[in-house]
Parts: sequence; structure tokens; C-alpha cells
Amino acid sequence: MKTSSENISLTIPTNDMQFFKELVNKMGWTYETKESALQKYIASRPKDVKFSEEDILSEVRAVRYGK
Repeated sequence: MKTSSENISLTIPTNDMQFFKELVNKMGWTYETKESALQKYIASRPKDVKFSEEDILSEVRAVRYGK
């Protein structure tokens, strides 16, 4: 049976985290902390970017300041 998934964000007290992890395992869910999501994003980034630092700064300025 196919089911759909939804991504949500929860704030859980630190002392309830162990209970939450047990619930996640029992239900077959997955969870990701902000730190682990950031590490996964960093690990998947392109290693050989063909932009100079000036190219990147120009794009940031154009988006931020419309210049």
C-alpha cells in the first residue's frame, strides 16, 4: 500500500527526545535534526564550482539590492 509523506518541524523538550526516538522507530518514521540536515546538505554540495567569489558576490548583490 502506497502512502504519502509530509515533512514537518517539531520542537521537542530535550528530556522527551529519547521517547520521541522510540516512537519514530516503532512507527517506521524518520527524523532529522537541523544539524544533520545541514551536514547532509554540505556533503552533497558540488565540489568543483565554476564560479569565482566575485561572480557569487555579484549575484548576491543583485538579488539582495537589485543591483
